[in-house]
Amino acid sequence: MYQFNFQPVFESLDLLANGAWLTVRLSLMAMVLGLVVSVLGAVGKTSGIRPLRLLIDIYVEVIRNTPFLIQIFFIYFGLPAIGLSMSPDSAALLALVINVGAYGTEIIRSGIESIPRGQIEAGRALGLNPVQIFRYVVIRPALRNIYPSLTSQFIYLMLTSSVVSVISASDLASAGADLNARTFASFEIYLVLTIMYFLLALGFSTVFGVIRRVFFDYPAGR
Repeated sequence: MYQFNFQPVFESLDLLANGAWLTVRLSLMAMVLGLVVSVLGAVGKTSGIRPLRLLIDIYVEVIRNTPFLIQIFFIYFGLPAIGLSMSPDSAALLALVINVGAYGTEIIRSGIESIPRGQIEAGRALGLNPVQIFRYVVIRPALRNIYPSLTSQFIYLMLTSSVVSVISASDLASAGADLNARTFASFEIYLVLTIMYFLLALGFSTVFGVIRRVFFDYPAGR
């Protein structure tokens, strides 16, 4: 009979807590930078510049149709062959930003295209410049429409970040692997990691819910 022993896990909670913090930090940085990439990509895809749209389409299709693990390996092990070396944490961040940027581009593009042309024409009639139209007429209603999909993608990003442990990037999964290598208490360690990832996802969902109520929960006619 297997004898459960959580003592090694309890003795190393500080290691796991630090790993959880590193996961949160990495995820937040990837979310912010990925959102910037997503907005720029969506604007480029909805523009009338055909070469730019083609380049963004290639970027989106390549990222969405290749495994995330292969993308990490390409960045961390492949790019040094052409002189672009980086630390595991930097490679992990770059891979996450590129990945979420591709998915976010399509999500935000769909939100932009959901805005009726009449609203944009009304903004022009009021004398708004293109930047003002994008800021006041397009992006906020678009974000309201796609907010659930976008936040779900960000939570998925946080969970996907566990894959970066394969290149020894600092995160919760990596901390768990290090602890497992020392104690061999695999069941107990990965049970605790499962609970911690669940709590992180629940925490992100709660924060995103508060943001939605504060910034996007207003009458449609407002």
